[in-house]
Amino acid sequence: MNKVSENPLKNRVNNGGLDTPLLVVATLFVTLYLTSNIMAVKVISLFGLFYFDAGTITFPFAYMLGDVLTELWGFRTAKRIIWLTFFCNILLVVCTQIGVWLPSPDYLADTAGAYNHIFSYVPRIVIGSLVGFLLGELSNAWLMERIKQRTKGRRLWVRTIGSSMVAYLFDSLPFVLIAFWGTVSTHDLLMMIAFQYFAKLIIESVFGTPMAYAAIKGLRKYTKYLE
Repeated sequence: MNKVSENPLKNRVNNGGLDTPLLVVATLFVTLYLTSNIMAVKVISLFGLFYFDAGTITFPFAYMLGDVLTELWGFRTAKRIIWLTFFCNILLVVCTQIGVWLPSPDYLADTAGAYNHIFSYVPRIVIGSLVGFLLGELSNAWLMERIKQRTKGRRLWVRTIGSSMVAYLFDSLPFVLIAFWGTVSTHDLLMMIAFQYFAKLIIESVFGTPMAYAAIKGLRKYTKYLE
């Protein structure tokens, strides 16, 4: 019996194809954004002074992966992944909302009530997130590319943090206003915007940027074509 050889072009790794490193980074990127949207339902209070949604904890790491995408695969590929994430967020809210509408047995009323309480709130969170996401992430990727050109590829930390300083403003402001307007006081709303902005920036600066350095170095070593 003759063995059919596999087409070498099928598994070829190239800068324009969907290779394994890109698939892994893109999957983690999408997952972190979906996770952040669900976590955003819970508002956390620190000492009664600072308020932020739980998604603030994971959100900067999604930005870090956005930086990795732009740094290694360029703005065009990053933009495609950003739009993919946009539609995945829409799919999330549609599917969870269908779950809210479907009936459940009486003996699971408490479980159904908890599910409905959380995911009936998700659409507003997702709408705010989508607006902030597109404004923030697209501006982040665009600025990453422009700063890289200006610095001739040097000083990665300048473009990761510099682009985020602008992008987080475009993200946090519309997200908090759309997601929480009318549900918390004006004072708490302003505190949430300020704290989210600086918290995200600090988390990315302290944790995200070193992780981006490690990820980019490792991926370049693993996939030489990214040099």
